[in-house]
Amino acid sequence: MLTFSQVPLPYAYAALEPHIDALTMEIHYSRHHAAYVKNVNDAIAEEKITFKNEADFFANVSKLSAKARNNGGGAWNHNFFWQVMRPGGGGKPTGKVADAINAAFGSFEKFQEQFNAAAMGRFGSGWAWLVNDNGTLKIGSTPNQDNPLMDVSELKGTPLLALDVWEHAYYLKYQNKRNEYVAAWWNVVNWDEVAKRLK
Repeated sequence: MLTFSQVPLPYAYAALEPHIDALTMEIHYSRHHAAYVKNVNDAIAEEKITFKNEADFFANVSKLSAKARNNGGGAWNHNFFWQVMRPGGGGKPTGKVADAINAAFGSFEKFQEQFNAAAMGRFGSGWAWLVNDNGTLKIGSTPNQDNPLMDVSELKGTPLLALDVWEHAYYLKYQNKRNEYVAAWWNVVNWDEVAKRLK
């Protein structure tokens, strides 16, 4: 049976300070993320979901319950989110990531502006994404815990970078100032991980 698991956090809770505070990281990882993993696995058992892997699960998510969809998305999205951040990250990407961004958006600055707009323009809870859609880079956002792998998502493609804009991701440090959180997050982006996912 398919089970979702929680990836080990690749750094200490305090490692992304001062941009993301240790208490937020601890609560986000050990409570919010852990709950999504538990709840999606409960839903898989309760509903006898038989998909072989996460890709099939998301490709058929429109047929599943809200519990399975929301918690499956929450489990996967957070596993992804922890890996596209790192201590001492940020700056401008180089190599193939820089080339792909420049080709798609004109410049890194224009890419950043569009990504920030996706993060700021998402009303309520959700995510901003950079995806590779059959060789074309696209920026967009999804509501709640939806992601671009889901058959219900307007934005489709292979995720390369994601930003969690749920209030629980930033409220302890930034309160209602999402713009300050988004600006700070650029200092922890793990461009090496983005490069690995850009095929």
